[in-house]
Amino acid sequence: MKWNKVQLMVYGKNLSDVSVTSAYPQLKVNAVHNAESPNYLFVDIEIPGNLPEGKYDLIFNKDEKIITYNYPVYKRTMLPEDHKGFSNEDVIYLIFADRFCDGNPLNNTIGDSLDQFTADDLDGRHGGDIEGIISKLIYLNNLGVSALWITPMLENNMWMSYHGYAATNLYKIDPRFGSNQSYKQLVSEAHQNGLKIILDHVSNHIGGNHPWMNDLPFNDWINGTVENHLPAHHDKMAFLDIHGDSIMAAFTQEGWFENYMPDLNQRNPFLKKYLIQNTLWWIEFAGIDGIREDTYPYCDQKYLSEWAEAILNEYPNFNIVGEIWKGVPSVISGYQHNSPVRKVGFDSNLPTVTDFALSDALRNFLSGEKSTYGIYETLVQDIVYDNPNNLLVFFDNHDIERAMFVAKGDVQKFKVALNFVLFTRGIPTLFYGTEIGIKGGSKDGELRKPFPGGFSGDKRDAFTEQGRTDNENYIFNYVNQLLKLRNKYPVLAKGKLTQIYTGGDMYILFKEYEDEVMMILINSGEEDILFPAKQILPFFPSAKEIVNIKSNKENIVNEENIITLKRMNTQIYKIEK
Repeated sequence: MKWNKVQLMVYGKNLSDVSVTSAYPQLKVNAVHNAESPNYLFVDIEIPGNLPEGKYDLIFNKDEKIITYNYPVYKRTMLPEDHKGFSNEDVIYLIFADRFCDGNPLNNTIGDSLDQFTADDLDGRHGGDIEGIISKLIYLNNLGVSALWITPMLENNMWMSYHGYAATNLYKIDPRFGSNQSYKQLVSEAHQNGLKIILDHVSNHIGGNHPWMNDLPFNDWINGTVENHLPAHHDKMAFLDIHGDSIMAAFTQEGWFENYMPDLNQRNPFLKKYLIQNTLWWIEFAGIDGIREDTYPYCDQKYLSEWAEAILNEYPNFNIVGEIWKGVPSVISGYQHNSPVRKVGFDSNLPTVTDFALSDALRNFLSGEKSTYGIYETLVQDIVYDNPNNLLVFFDNHDIERAMFVAKGDVQKFKVALNFVLFTRGIPTLFYGTEIGIKGGSKDGELRKPFPGGFSGDKRDAFTEQGRTDNENYIFNYVNQLLKLRNKYPVLAKGKLTQIYTGGDMYILFKEYEDEVMMILINSGEEDILFPAKQILPFFPSAKEIVNIKSNKENIVNEENIITLKRMNTQIYKIEK
């Protein structure tokens, strides 16, 4: 690996001033660092690229008491370029790990669990696990998605553990989800089924029951203390504000997201290296393809820049998306690599950012608060991005009410919004259960409703056609059809976008890639719209006919041919020249 200078964290009693040597000249010990706590030691070693796989003795010596540790060195199992990343050619499927499918009910509880909730509570664990996800890989492949973003599954031995965002061990999968080996198996089997895996990663904070909280290596390992710390400050703009003060940015980056989530101080050089190495380890060990970084603006931004640089330097095809929960394009752009609007003295090195601006516009349409003009108004602002195709596009996720809930159950409006998600630009993301129209509710535990059929005792299995209601099958078939079309016609995924907003209920998207051109006609109104085929000629003068790729119906481009677009309806046409 390029990252061949590794820093080991060693924990034990009274380790101050311990000397460390290597029994093998090929494996070098470059430095040994004491911590402020006498129970930690940081050892810098150097692993040459030609070092054979095996175990190498590290010798710890203090006051003539010697302990030998066999340090394992493994051969890489994947080439760096085999970690595929994700792009606008993919459709990501977001799985909330505890609520998707329980493949092994025997691991639903652990003996020393500190969880204060039961499966009957909205915030209780329901039992979803790695085995459950593995059991649905064929289903997901057939659905038509190509990458899985799975919420964190690291050990969360906390009073509320089901969400996974308060880790108590950064190197261990929570046993209620499975094991490190079963996670590695998940990645391997996903790849065999044509699916990529995106790790949901958290640099910002840990859970309050992490062992570090009983014995911090350094006093500045976390920001503040349990008794005295800054509260959460949700100003994602402060860091980018050219008129602002660094004190305001510090409030956001050093405040505790929740009182039970100690805020990590990535400015500490030992913690910074620990977090970078931990991420590289998971990529190497499990073979994942990408990362979604949680609470991105809340971390020290210089650290995140170095963290992303280290990852992308090692894995050239990898991708990372940062969660920027702000519906302002210029603010979102400010965190993206090579941003035209960023005025900070260093680059973020972050390839992809979450498009909460378009999400807000889509949700305003779904709720009836605004028309599709809000979508047009948002897409026009793509001028602030270095690469709009590296935006994560969605109309709901695990933190906000589901699209069907926002639409008040209006399936037709839901379908219109779905077409914008899949066919504008960027990387589409669907929350689990979108394909059957799960509605959920306004509370976290409601919008993260268990997938019907994924748990013992469920009265029906919505993973199957027979187990779905007529309405669920109608939605599933529609979603499945759009995903198949997106996979069949690459132009729909990675084509250059041209948008035409007509000022009314008609919205036109053109996608162009190589010699192919697609036209997506969207009627977001309550009345049918007549669309003369000749109206495409100013944009494509050589167009001869347009073919509906759903029905295969051909329409000659001339004066007489008029297409009727039904209310709240979307059709996709291939333009033949």
